[in-house]
Amino acid sequence: MILALDGSSVDGSAYIDVVNLARHAPAWLDDSVSAWSTYGLALFAVLMTIGWWRSRRVGAAASVTALAVPFVVVVAYGLDTALKLLVREDRPCQRLRVAMLEECPAPGDWSFPSNHAAIAAAAAVALLFVSRRLGAIAAVAAAVMAVARVWVGAHYPHDVLAGVVVGVSAALLTMPALRSRAEPLALRLTATRVRPLLVMAS
Repeated sequence: MILALDGSSVDGSAYIDVVNLARHAPAWLDDSVSAWSTYGLALFAVLMTIGWWRSRRVGAAASVTALAVPFVVVVAYGLDTALKLLVREDRPCQRLRVAMLEECPAPGDWSFPSNHAAIAAAAAVALLFVSRRLGAIAAVAAAVMAVARVWVGAHYPHDVLAGVVVGVSAALLTMPALRSRAEPLALRLTATRVRPLLVMAS
């Protein structure tokens, strides 16, 4: 069953308020938010890399857990994309006449849920299983990403909230299961050529 959600009837007025606020904000703020909205996901890749690198000093099982984080992000992205195809909600810029900071996506580039929010939230929660510090940094960055996607006009507020729910759910459902299998998997992998990826050379 394919739905056709009209997001403007959910929180279109809140979306317009945010976009209008962005339109009257200082240029440096809009430029910063736009840059974060476009390139901010790269920070999560950096945090995942740092988490993996540090885990190699702890042990192979910790490294396996850290390497599971990108897998969790892919799962969250897949679930989010499937929901997009099911709900088929038009972008707000295709329903409402607003001046937004980003170019309006083409029709068929569905809005609900937000991929950016799902990826960021999944990475943040998954990183908490690797490092509380890295996870906390990622959680703040994920919250800023969710706000940024509405600020630039790409999504309704409910789009990013749903994306966060998808990302958090994916991480909470998969990371505990993956971490419980980290020890036996690490024992097998350390006997192969991928050992340098899991432990620091002694």
